[in-house]
Amino acid sequence: MYQMLFHYITPNQIAMIGVLFAFLLTFLCLRFPFAFLPKDQGREFAVNGAQSKGKIRGVGLILTVCFIISTLLFLPISREYIVYCILLFAMMLSGYLDDAAKNPWSDYKKGAIDLILALLTMWNFVNYNPTTVQILDIQWTIPVPLYFILGVVLLWVSINVTNCSDGVDGLCASLCCVTLMAFTVLFSEELESYGATCLIFVAILLAYLCFNSKPSSMLMGDAGSRVLGFYLAILAMKTGHPFIFLLLAAVLIVDGGIGLVKIFLLRFLKISILRNIRTPLHDHVRKEKGWSDTQVVFRFAIIQILLALAANFIVG
Repeated sequence: MYQMLFHYITPNQIAMIGVLFAFLLTFLCLRFPFAFLPKDQGREFAVNGAQSKGKIRGVGLILTVCFIISTLLFLPISREYIVYCILLFAMMLSGYLDDAAKNPWSDYKKGAIDLILALLTMWNFVNYNPTTVQILDIQWTIPVPLYFILGVVLLWVSINVTNCSDGVDGLCASLCCVTLMAFTVLFSEELESYGATCLIFVAILLAYLCFNSKPSSMLMGDAGSRVLGFYLAILAMKTGHPFIFLLLAAVLIVDGGIGLVKIFLLRFLKISILRNIRTPLHDHVRKEKGWSDTQVVFRFAIIQILLALAANFIVG
């Protein structure tokens, strides 16, 4: 499709058609969702977790498929990107099978799948990209083995903090929209066609928010949140400024990361910290501070927007 349209209109115009196509395709697929999608069972320990019971879950399957179709149709395709699409689909499938399972998968099982997909992703990345990174005006080339390891860590962290943040209607999708737009604005030259994939993903998330804003009728589940975290990490590395991820996804990192640190220290080192802080952080502010779900989404998004603006000065 891209090659056909390229003879008549500019790449930017093609990308905009792709954005509109992605929104409409996603909206229609969510408006008439597949009958086989599972229903949420409610979360016993989450704040207001019972309110999710009975909602359609795992629509991340629809979001991911619409993203892959739209980008392959309306953007130039490379071998590297095709591999990413395959890995995105695999990540979505692992999350969807967990969403649909009668008994949730264990953390170790999901962690092993994350590790395998992260290893394959880094193998693909280092075959097509330099390992030069930049912080402020400083550039240096990291040895490939070290970059490989750091990239695996980045992928694993991003997948899991994004997954943990998907606990309030509209929160994960809204924060990811801010982060994706920040990547596009700050690194349009470095990302090239990957910048257009950000816009397509934002369009898909906006279509999803039509159904996920409070009170929601459906949830992306692990099938969506894990894919989002996975792709955000890839984008961070493609920019050549991977450490900027700490700012552009700071709210996701803090919201979901506190719980991961607590669990790791308690499970493996028998160290208990932050006993008075509920995790994820969005549960703490709802339970202990009395924030409504709408307040959580707006306040967290505002913080992330401010941090993205701060990142603009660092990159500039």
